[in-house]
Amino acid sequence: MNAALERFGWNTRWEEAFAPLAADGLEPARVVVQQRGVLTVAAAGGERPAEVGGRLFRDAGSGGLPVAGDWVGLRGGRIEAVVPRRTSFVRRAAGEDAAAQVVAANVDVALVVAALPDLNARRLERYVTAAWDSGATPVVVLAKADLADDLGDAVLAAERAAPGVDVIATSVVSGAGLDELGSLLAPDRTGALLGISGAGKSSLLNRLLGEERLATAAIRADGRGRHTTTHRELVPLPAGGLVLDTPGMRELGLWADDESLDAAFEDVAGLAAACRFTDCAHETEPGCAVLGALDDGGLAAERLAAYRKLGRELAHLERRNDPRLQAEQRRYWKKIHVEYRRTTRNR
Repeated sequence: MNAALERFGWNTRWEEAFAPLAADGLEPARVVVQQRGVLTVAAAGGERPAEVGGRLFRDAGSGGLPVAGDWVGLRGGRIEAVVPRRTSFVRRAAGEDAAAQVVAANVDVALVVAALPDLNARRLERYVTAAWDSGATPVVVLAKADLADDLGDAVLAAERAAPGVDVIATSVVSGAGLDELGSLLAPDRTGALLGISGAGKSSLLNRLLGEERLATAAIRADGRGRHTTTHRELVPLPAGGLVLDTPGMRELGLWADDESLDAAFEDVAGLAAACRFTDCAHETEPGCAVLGALDDGGLAAERLAAYRKLGRELAHLERRNDPRLQAEQRRYWKKIHVEYRRTTRNR
């Protein structure tokens, strides 16, 4: 195998997946930089710019166009095919229309970065849900651990917001947690740094690289992140492995399913399995184990509220993308409106 490709994660599994494209005369490459529609790929001969071929642009749709982390097939300077992704971190694109936006592809470890001292558990739950849905292994990375008033409490809060997910407290000042973070990335494994702007993603990557390669900025006084990374870049680490640095996201609209929600809220899902009714909505039903845990203090009210909120968001997304559910919803509201008009006429 080519050493230049191996540096970016090429292995026998990808070689096998690429075989049909190789038979068509295409050259393998990986998208390493994505910036406002301009792509840079790493191929056997080194890094070079590439454009999306016309047929791929027409046929792929927004979710199928190449993004950072994708393995692609080149013909000259044009990308003519995208190798089927093993994982993909997807969010709902901004705007009225429900559409998927792939943020990162072929990521093995989704590193969800949250900055201390002010941990936002609700935001963390949202990112972890999307990370589970991506197919990658989520890991919560608490950045700026040196600023925490009580690091033990912060780790416990993160573990409660992401049960079953490893939590690593890190500091670029003291170096705490960096060795543990680096150990997650074997020579052919890819990690992606995900989180809001200013959370410390680029600072962490600079420390892993051992050089100030990426621009950084602190969180503003009002707690909002500053946009430092403006593009997606896949960076090889000196000890092996790769890290994809991504721009911070002001909002993370979910594009996931119920299984991913249950994975992120395994505490609630585990309780739900003991409910008397299999279709329990955990609202007023008798024999509801979730409500029972809420009453006896085994489940925090804000945790259940977050589960319900994200569940409603995913249900709304499903209705918007399923014509059958859309029709059922229209019939339901039509029935309500007819009943309302009948009632008002009889007054």
